[in-house]
Amino acid sequence: MDPELRSAIGRIARVPQLLIACDYDGTLAPIVEDPSTAVPLPESVAAVRALAALPQTTVAVVSGRALRDLAALSRLPSEVHLVGSHGSEFDIGFVERLSPELVAVRTRVRDALREIVAEHPGIRLERKPASVAVHTRGVDPQVAAAAIEAVRNGPATFDGVTVTQGKEVIELSVVATHKGTALDQLRTQLASSAVLFIGDDITDENAFGHLHGPDLGIKIGPGDTQAGYRVADPLEAARALALLLETRRHWLFGERAVPIERHSMLANGRTVALLTPEAKVSWLCHPKPDSAAIFADLVGGSPAGHFSVAPERGGIPLGQRYRSGTMTVETRWSGLTVTDWLDKPARETTPDGPAIVTGDSTLVRVLTGSGKARVEFAPRPEFGQVSVQLQPLGDGLLVLGSNEPVALYSPGVQWEVVNDGGYETAKAVVDLSAAGGQVVLELRFATHSLEHHRVPIHERQAAAEQPWKDWVASLKLPSTARDLVARSALTLRGLCHEATGSILAAATTSLPEELGGVRNWDYRYCWLRDAALTARALVDLGSVEEAEALLRWVDGCIERTGGHPERLHPLYTIDGYELGAEAVIDTLPGYAGSRPVRVGNLANHQLQLDVFGPIADLIAAVADARGSVRDDEWRVLENMVEAVRRRWHEPDHGIWEARLPPRHHVFSKVMCWMTVDRALHVMREHGGEDRPEWKDLRDRIGANVLEHGWHADVEAYSVAYGDEDMDASSLWIGLSGLLPGDDPRFLSTVLRIEADLRSGPVVYRYHWDDGLPGREGGFHICTAWLIEAYLRTGRRTDAEELFAQMVLTAGPTGLLPEQYDPLAERGLGNHPQAYSHLGLIRCALLLDNMLKQ
Repeated sequence: MDPELRSAIGRIARVPQLLIACDYDGTLAPIVEDPSTAVPLPESVAAVRALAALPQTTVAVVSGRALRDLAALSRLPSEVHLVGSHGSEFDIGFVERLSPELVAVRTRVRDALREIVAEHPGIRLERKPASVAVHTRGVDPQVAAAAIEAVRNGPATFDGVTVTQGKEVIELSVVATHKGTALDQLRTQLASSAVLFIGDDITDENAFGHLHGPDLGIKIGPGDTQAGYRVADPLEAARALALLLETRRHWLFGERAVPIERHSMLANGRTVALLTPEAKVSWLCHPKPDSAAIFADLVGGSPAGHFSVAPERGGIPLGQRYRSGTMTVETRWSGLTVTDWLDKPARETTPDGPAIVTGDSTLVRVLTGSGKARVEFAPRPEFGQVSVQLQPLGDGLLVLGSNEPVALYSPGVQWEVVNDGGYETAKAVVDLSAAGGQVVLELRFATHSLEHHRVPIHERQAAAEQPWKDWVASLKLPSTARDLVARSALTLRGLCHEATGSILAAATTSLPEELGGVRNWDYRYCWLRDAALTARALVDLGSVEEAEALLRWVDGCIERTGGHPERLHPLYTIDGYELGAEAVIDTLPGYAGSRPVRVGNLANHQLQLDVFGPIADLIAAVADARGSVRDDEWRVLENMVEAVRRRWHEPDHGIWEARLPPRHHVFSKVMCWMTVDRALHVMREHGGEDRPEWKDLRDRIGANVLEHGWHADVEAYSVAYGDEDMDASSLWIGLSGLLPGDDPRFLSTVLRIEADLRSGPVVYRYHWDDGLPGREGGFHICTAWLIEAYLRTGRRTDAEELFAQMVLTAGPTGLLPEQYDPLAERGLGNHPQAYSHLGLIRCALLLDNMLKQ
C-alpha cells in the first residue's frame, strides 16, 4: 500500500467519532454486466461488519441504487446504514416525503423515459421512490449514445428535475440531493469527528468534494478525482478497510497492555519515567512530572510515543531488576543488557568557567552485550498532539518542532528516519560486538547539544546511584519485608520533587480503576493528605528531610490563601499553584482502551476537611524525631487548627472525592479531631504555650463524631452521619487514637468492614453508589488500614496473613499501583501509588514492633 495512504489511514483511525462511507457498485462489489448479480467481496463484507461493530464508529453504504435493491443485494447487518438513490433514501426513511407536485413531475419523467426506452433496444430503467435511472451497460455504444442524448434533450430539461451522470447510467431525480449532501446529513446526525469515503464513480465526486479538514477520500481506479488518495480496484479498497479496522481496533481497545504492576519507575527528583519489562520507555513527562508527556505509550499505544530497545532476534527478557539501593533498572536478555536511569543535569568545569553539558534531566540508556539490538525512538511531545521532525546530525538526532529543544546523543548509531502515521520515528540496528560491547544512548532535554560527555559513563552511573544508596543506608529498615520496604521507601523518595518539596500522589494519569471503564484520574499532583502521609512514612523510617521540604511547600500554599487556611485546596500542582480545568485528550485510546484520558483533576474544587489531620500528624512526628519545632512548622500547625475551628462542623466531599453532594463524613470529622489532638501533643511535648481553647475544640469534635458517626442498625461507624453504608476509612476511628483498640465500638466496626469490604488479599474502599458507572479494585491503602486495625485489636495472626497476601500482589520489581483486582489477579489504577507504598511501610514497621515485644 502507498505509504502516504497508510499514514493517512493511521491518522483518521484515531479520531473520536468516525464515519466510514462507501459506494456499493465498483467499491464493495466489483462491476458486473448484470447489476442484479453484483455481490460484495467477502473481504469487504468482513471489514465493514467488523468496523460497524466497533464503538464510536459508524459505517454507511451510499449508493445510487434504490434502497430496497441495495438492502437485498448487500445483505449487510443492521449496524451498517444504507443510503440509496444518491441520498434520496435513507434506511431510516425518506429525507422528505414527496409532495403531490413532485409526484406529478416524477410520473411525467417516467412516462417520457418509457418512450425513449421503447425506441432504443437494450436500455433498462430502474424506478426509485424519487427518481428513475437509465442504465446503458452492455448496450451497443451507438444505441446507448442516442438514448442518452434523447434523455438529455427531453425529460432532463423538465422543471424540477436533477440530473446525475454516472458510469453507463444517467439518473433523473425530483429531489435535489447527491452523495455529498447525504454525507453532510450523516455527519451532522452522528456528530462525526471525521469522514472516510471510498468510491469509484463519477457520482462519488460529489462526496469527495464535500470532504474537508481531517476527512479522507479514496478513489478506486483511474480518472480525474477530488479524492486525496487512490487504489487500483475493490480488492485494494478492502485491504484499506482491513488496515483501518486493525488500526482503529488497537486505538479503541489498546494494544497489548502490559500489566500495570509490571512497570518499573525511574526517577531523579525532577521527573519520573516508566519502563515496561521489555525495556520500553512507555511514560515520561517533561520538564516536570505534571507536565505533558513526550512518551505516552502507556495510555496511547505506540503512536503516543515510546523509546524501545530489544534484541534484533526478539524474545522475552530473562528478567528485570533494580540495582540494589538505587533507581537504576537493568533489563536482561541473553547477549543484551539494557541499563536505564534518569540523570540530573551534569556540570563540568572548563577553562572558560562552569558549563552545563546537559541542559536538564537526561534519560541514559546503556546497551551492553555481544548481540544485535533493535532500537526505536518515537518522541511525541504534548501527549502526541505535536508532530516533530527527527534530524540525524553528527553523533545523534535532534528533535525539531517542540517548544523545548531535545536531543538524542547516540554516537556510532546509524538511524533511519521513517514516517509513521504522520509522525517521524527513528529506527536502528546496533551491533554491540562491532561497537566494542557497549552503546550509550542519552536523551537530553532542554538542549540540542550532541557533544561528548567528558565523564566516563560508568562514573556517571556511580555518581547518579550513590545518593540513593547513601539515603537508603541511613534508614531504619524493619526486618519484616526489609527489601520490599527499602524499595517502597525509594519509590516514595522518587515521587518527591526536590526543587519544590511537593510529593506526587502517583507517577501517572488515567490508569484505570476498571479496565475499559471511565474511572480514570490524573494523580500527577500533590495532594496535601497523600503527601503528608508519604512524608510521615519516611519520618518513621528515619528520614525527615522530605517532611521538612513538604512543610515549607505547605507553608507557601497557606500564605497564598491570604490568611484563610480553611480555603486550602485538596491538591495543587507540583509548584504549589491551583490546577487548571480538568480536560480530556480524546485522541488517546487509554490504557487497554480505558477512556477518557484526563489531564487535571476536578477534585481540586472540592471541600475536603480531612486534609488538615495528616499535616498536623506529620508535624508532630517531625517534632518528635528532631526534638524541636521550626517557626514555619509552628505557623503551619496553627493554621491547620484554625482551619478546623472555622469549618469542622460543615459537610464535605470526603477522602474519596466522590462527585456527590457533601456529607458529614466520619473520616473527615476524625481527621479534624486528630488535627487538634496532634497540635496539643506538639504544644505539650515541645514547649508551646497552653491552649485550653484547643483542648475544648478537640473534645467537642470527638464527642460529636463518636455520637453521630455511630449507626446503631449496622453496629459500626459508617461512612457518614445517618448513612448505613460502610467505608474502610471509618477504621480511623481507632487508628487515630480517638477510640482505644479494645473499645467495643471499634471492634464492631472492624468486624463489619471485614465482612462487607474485604475480599481475599484486598479491602475495597466502599460498595456504596458514588455516582459513577462500573466497579473498581480493592485499595492497597485500605488493606493496610485493616492490617493495622487487626494489630490494634489483638488479631496478630490475621494481620500477618493479610500482609503476606498484600506483598504477593506487588510487581516483579516491587512496585504497587493503587488497587488490585482479586478476581483478575492484576493491578489497577495509577502507578506507582504513594498510598500503596506508605501503607506497606507502615504495616511492616508495626509488625516488626510486634515481633520485638
